[in-house]
Amino acid sequence: MLGFLLRRLAASLLLLLLVLTFTFFFLRLLPGGPIQFFEGQKVLTPDQQRNLERIYGLDRPLPEQYLRWIESVARWDWGTSLSQQRPVSTVLREALPATAALALAALAVEYGVGLLLGIASALRRGSAFDHAIRVVTLLLYSQPAFWLGLMAILLFSYVWPVLPAGHMRSVDADLMSPAGRLLDLARHLLLPALVTGLSTAGGSTRFLRASLIEVMSQDYIRTARAKGLSERRVVWVHGLRNAVAPVIQVFAISLPLLLSGVLIVEVVFSWPGLGRLTFLAISTRDYPLILGSTALSATLVILGNLLADMLHALVDPRVRDA
Repeated sequence: MLGFLLRRLAASLLLLLLVLTFTFFFLRLLPGGPIQFFEGQKVLTPDQQRNLERIYGLDRPLPEQYLRWIESVARWDWGTSLSQQRPVSTVLREALPATAALALAALAVEYGVGLLLGIASALRRGSAFDHAIRVVTLLLYSQPAFWLGLMAILLFSYVWPVLPAGHMRSVDADLMSPAGRLLDLARHLLLPALVTGLSTAGGSTRFLRASLIEVMSQDYIRTARAKGLSERRVVWVHGLRNAVAPVIQVFAISLPLLLSGVLIVEVVFSWPGLGRLTFLAISTRDYPLILGSTALSATLVILGNLLADMLHALVDPRVRDA
């Protein structure tokens, strides 16, 4: 097990370095630069632009910039945000809790809905209820996250105004009691979490349905029923435990999609997390902040894939020797 973990960890670190290297050089190929967006689009003279490029090291050859950046990252120094004039690590640390709260809530929605609908669809295979679940989940899975977010805002914030249209807190949240602030956060979190989770729940629903149908046709399931076990125990203990392995594999696939969906949903709902921060950094060509947020997002995706590999290895010991 330890050798399996070390192999996956080494491959993950190499992948992270390749992602950051590609992002570093790709940013320099884009038209424009951070100086053009400096000081709120203020018109700068050529001398002022050259002076700012010298201060931030943008006038150096590209390989030298890359080596200096790698050296600073090795010291865990991600530089200073050009747009916010604060350390990148501080900016990311402030945005991470918001993204973590949204991602965890979306995961709970995705796998909670996927588990319930997948089991219900498998147990009623071929029925009208089964077909309805498959059509609805396919429609949700195929729609862009930003469109679902806009439709959710239109329906639940304007046509039927029961939930906030955006942001993470109300303007008077500081005047509320601790319980009131928690309730206010939950109200703001509900809509973006539902949009993100439901847009990706279709995949887990269909995978669990197919896996459970296959498992329920096995001989040991028929043996369990012949022993007089209740259908609930047969499904939840004997069937679901053996059908969950493919869903764990889906977790590794859906995590990058979930994070990309969170990025879009954060922009739509003005959620102050990593996604909205990355969008603003790209808009202002804030190189250090883009690289820092990319590194953090890639690390979260890699850790999610590593966690899925470990869970899969625990469920299926044959994977450890692969």
